[in-house]
Amino acid sequence: MMKLSGFCNFIKFEHSIFALPFALSGALLANENGFPKLVTILWIVLAMVGARSLAMSLNRIIDKDIDFKNPRTKNRELPEGKLSQNQAILFSLFSFLVLIYSTLQLPKICFLLLPIAVIWFYVYPYTKRFTSLSHIWLGIALGASVLAGWISVTGEINSPIPFILGAAVAFWTAGFDIIYACQDYDFDKKNNLHSMPAKLGIKNALLASRVFHIFTILFLTILGKIVHLSPIYWLCVIFVSIMLFYEQSLVKENDLSKVNMAFFTMNGWVSIGFFVFILLEKIIS
Repeated sequence: MMKLSGFCNFIKFEHSIFALPFALSGALLANENGFPKLVTILWIVLAMVGARSLAMSLNRIIDKDIDFKNPRTKNRELPEGKLSQNQAILFSLFSFLVLIYSTLQLPKICFLLLPIAVIWFYVYPYTKRFTSLSHIWLGIALGASVLAGWISVTGEINSPIPFILGAAVAFWTAGFDIIYACQDYDFDKKNNLHSMPAKLGIKNALLASRVFHIFTILFLTILGKIVHLSPIYWLCVIFVSIMLFYEQSLVKENDLSKVNMAFFTMNGWVSIGFFVFILLEKIIS
């Protein structure tokens, strides 16, 4: 039987730092007077872990044959046989049950919107087979984490705030996913997979990534103007801008050696840093 560490590696559990801090940020922004209840935060965390585990396991199961042919991914758990198809399916079902149970502990709207999220997760692995907009599809999935955090506190969609921050997260995600996809340029071209690097070339794809990250900063700026946040938030915007600028500087058309640093390290700083600044904003205000 596969150890827990093996399942965590199967779904890249450490990548949870991308979406979870933004879900928690959405929850903090939703509560104007003070902080959400601790029990609500705990159910949000559990729901997010279940959602991401489900999404990643579906992605791995659906992409098994593609991963087997790709030199970069052929050593993943399913292609290499470290994890059986049945084990992967059982894990995805368990993750689904965790997600369902968690959303049932939150406002009713969370459970009512759950089918949309699950369908979105299921369709994502197929998008790269027919459109280069797969990066944006993934971006919307992570951007929705902000709305998930918001409605977990308010029980309703009653403000443009989660959509504005969600748009920032969506463009941020699409931008870094394009960078990550540059590693598979040759493989995607050969196998008719429609990543943005395969369609536009690495140079133009990186340009698109930079444009997306500019939109991220734009939406963060709009959020600050609408909510009238304190100078702490504007320090946050400056911090995120510096991180994204540095991330973009790490990757060049003829040098992809620092893609992993740009993808994981820098984006980890962005998500965690954003949450810390929002938390400080709430504490001081």
